[in-house]
Amino acid sequence: MAYFLGLGLTHYPLLAGTDDHMADLLRWTLTDPDIPAEAKDPANWTASMRAEWGTDGGVASAAQHRKLLVDNLSRCRDALDDFAPDVVVVWGDDQYENFREEVVPPFCVLAYDDIDVNPFELMNHRGSPNAWGLPDDSTITLRGDAERARQLADALIVRGFDIAYSYQKRSNAPFPHAIVNTQLFLDYHHAGARFDYRIIPITVNCYGQHAIARRGGLARFSAIADERLDPSGPTPARCFALGRAVAQAFRDTDLRVALVASSSWSHAFLTDKTWHITPDSDADRRLYQLLVDRDYSAWQATPSRDIVEAGQHEMLNWFCLTGAADELGLDLAWSKLVTTDVFNSNKCFAVFQEGNPR
Repeated sequence: MAYFLGLGLTHYPLLAGTDDHMADLLRWTLTDPDIPAEAKDPANWTASMRAEWGTDGGVASAAQHRKLLVDNLSRCRDALDDFAPDVVVVWGDDQYENFREEVVPPFCVLAYDDIDVNPFELMNHRGSPNAWGLPDDSTITLRGDAERARQLADALIVRGFDIAYSYQKRSNAPFPHAIVNTQLFLDYHHAGARFDYRIIPITVNCYGQHAIARRGGLARFSAIADERLDPSGPTPARCFALGRAVAQAFRDTDLRVALVASSSWSHAFLTDKTWHITPDSDADRRLYQLLVDRDYSAWQATPSRDIVEAGQHEMLNWFCLTGAADELGLDLAWSKLVTTDVFNSNKCFAVFQEGNPR
């Protein structure tokens, strides 16, 4: 008989940097010449956003935002340690990292053994020192579980869920930061170096129409006007179904399995209707209430177009987690939604537990 724990958390890259760089995405956005001047003028922002931005471009507010995130991550880590999993399954988006023009699978099980990665590669690229003051070329070891990952992929296929799998990371490419930052942040106080749980990553093509068009990231409005959209990513309902299938694949084992959704919710840089300046907090609050109410019927019926319009692309990882939680009857034991206007994305945290854990 298997035992399960569910966790939801953020992999917000700028948390790995210093406070004076935490609002860099907004600073970059405000230099876009095609965004109307009135939208970029703080005088036209809400009072709460102006307060968060302050007179220092968000530097003072960054310390408080960091504290909120780290406190909630610590709560997730405590739940993980109490549970003591045999394996940690992480749903995370691949943001033009392992998968590029050659192939973009909707879902892929990464059947990798241990691999050394640089957790600060993304921050180095953005010109930000890391928050721990460690050498830029520091590495941590992600402990994989190749054999169980292969078994999981096979079990999913046998159940009729056609899924891709990978035995080797793309050469000369960063490891998906959604997975790296999951370990980094769940072990925040040791910069990811004291995390010995084995991880099975499942990448989700959260960026869909923007996976190649925007290289999984930032784009100026001048480029968006002429962009050639890619095929859509998987629907929320299909992600929910994958979560169910993963839960079913593990249910008859004797393993202790932690199931983790790694992503923030609405991202400002993906929300065209807000000129990439703020996330869609109203849309996040609507979905958060459905989550709290466990109204999974309405939750999984969310149309893909709504997800894209709200910049909630990466939330597809959470639809996978909730599918598993619903299949297993896990209780939402605790959750927290941290909102912001300045630090790019709203962040949600959650712990799902069985009624009678061992």
